[in-house]
Amino acid sequence: MKHEVRRILQSFFNEATEPYGATCWCPSADIYRAQTRWLVKFDLAGVRPEDLQLRTEGRRLVVSGVRRDFAILEQQQAYSMEISYNRFERAVELPLDLASAQIETDYRDGMLLVVITPTA
Repeated sequence: MKHEVRRILQSFFNEATEPYGATCWCPSADIYRAQTRWLVKFDLAGVRPEDLQLRTEGRRLVVSGVRRDFAILEQQQAYSMEISYNRFERAVELPLDLASAQIETDYRDGMLLVVITPTA
């Protein structure tokens, strides 16, 4: 518990001292195992598909990119902001070598779906 409080405080103060645009956020991910393949879902609401990159590093699947804020109303000013905008990166490790796997992606309703089929 003490370590968790320390981590939260460190995160808060680091973000408060860095200039806007310098901090990253980390999207949530769900991992599913099926009989012959894997599905990894990344929650990327508000991220445009052209702002996404996907890469593999051994057993790690890494998604990165940027979620941008945009104006809806003329001359709008922030009153309260809880949504994280900026660069992000999320890595998940799977129990298989991704270099030889077949990887397919689909992006729908703010979710990046990555289907991984191991080969041999």
